[in-house]
Amino acid sequence: MSEATDTVTGTATDAVVDTATDTAADERYDAVVVGAGAAGLNAALVLGRARRRVAVVDAGEPRNAPAAHMYGFLSRDGLPPAALLEIGREEVARYGVDLIDARVEHIEPAGDGYLVHLAGGPVLPARRIVVATGLRDGLPELPGLAERWGRDVLHCPYCHGWEVRDRPLGVLGTGPGAVNQALLLRQWSADVVLLAHTLVLTGADRERLAARGVRVVEGRIVRLVSDGGRLRGVELDSGQVVPREAVFLFPQPVPRDALLFGLDCERGEDGWVTTDRTGRTSLPGVWAVGNVADPRAQVVVAAGAGAAAAFALDHDLAAEDVERALARHRASGPAVPAVPAVSAVSA
Repeated sequence: MSEATDTVTGTATDAVVDTATDTAADERYDAVVVGAGAAGLNAALVLGRARRRVAVVDAGEPRNAPAAHMYGFLSRDGLPPAALLEIGREEVARYGVDLIDARVEHIEPAGDGYLVHLAGGPVLPARRIVVATGLRDGLPELPGLAERWGRDVLHCPYCHGWEVRDRPLGVLGTGPGAVNQALLLRQWSADVVLLAHTLVLTGADRERLAARGVRVVEGRIVRLVSDGGRLRGVELDSGQVVPREAVFLFPQPVPRDALLFGLDCERGEDGWVTTDRTGRTSLPGVWAVGNVADPRAQVVVAAGAGAAAAFALDHDLAAEDVERALARHRASGPAVPAVPAVSAVSA
């Protein structure tokens, strides 16, 4: 567990607050967002523009850090992932969002809100929570694979297929999705090989692969061979090296969801956190967005999910603000009698 570095950017305390909403008297953050990826930053951006007091806490472990570029994001196609996050942090800071470089150890309920405990302190009180901690890719333990991950060992044809088009491609048979991945990759290259490894292929699998023009190479994979900072091929237990310039596989997605289940949020049958379409979990006031809730969400989808959660969260806060204001209004004294409407008198 890394120690917190209390690096805070922004001027949240300088934000103008409408005292009629009762938020001026509440010293808590309206929302603490855990995770400063596309989902977390976009949620903070929307909430900051809604004049909410927001903190974003991030441990600096983005899933796409190994990738040199990201694709499929309109207006940001080809941008390095780190550059997107830097731009996002600058944008949210304009709206008074506090950016805190730290690791969240745990979150606990406290009254009608939550306490967010950072490694090494401090503790952040919050009315609402957004968990956008993402996931990590569980990779098969094959020598030479991890070193090339995100470079020429890839997982998403829609993210990287264009960049390796018309080159010799391989699909590692390390999981049940390998056959469909190989069939799909055929539209980016005429030279696609499925390296069976431990995969058991059915007759129907082999027929579809043959019809699509995908070769099957039998044999257990021993290692990935690189030279000069580039992938050269895949070595099998027979000693054969199958020349490939890029290979694809499906990693095992492992959500960083300890904070959610530390709060006893409900899981689905697949083991992932259960949310509604806005990212709201089973626990009141807690949202989960991005890859921590959806392993298939690309960057642009995660950003949209962050925005959707922020809209729902702000409506939730606004409803609570109205109820507080109404209670205070009723407690302040007798209601002013309504003035009866004046009826129009015909001439």
